[in-house]
Amino acid sequence: MYEIRFAEGVEEDLAKIPVYYRKQIMDAMEKQLALTPDTPTKNRKLLSNLVPPWEAVQPVWELRVGDYRVFYDVSRDEAVVYVRAVRKKPAGRKTEEIL
Repeated sequence: MYEIRFAEGVEEDLAKIPVYYRKQIMDAMEKQLALTPDTPTKNRKLLSNLVPPWEAVQPVWELRVGDYRVFYDVSRDEAVVYVRAVRKKPAGRKTEEIL
């Protein structure tokens, strides 16, 4: 089991999201990031060439939850998932544009 920790600013990101979607995002994080956060799936992918605007342990991952994206990295040694940001991704926008 991986522990999920929020980086500074993530709580503010979540506070801006309507409660209905926030609950979906939190549920998805608990279900998908606690056991195998670094395994690609339909809703989880590795962002290989992304240079994030925050400090992160490479590589950076993205979890898709509807129109929202959860950006995180994984420390296998510590068994910790560090959630770095949660952003809404409108249709037609690139990941780099929403960071």
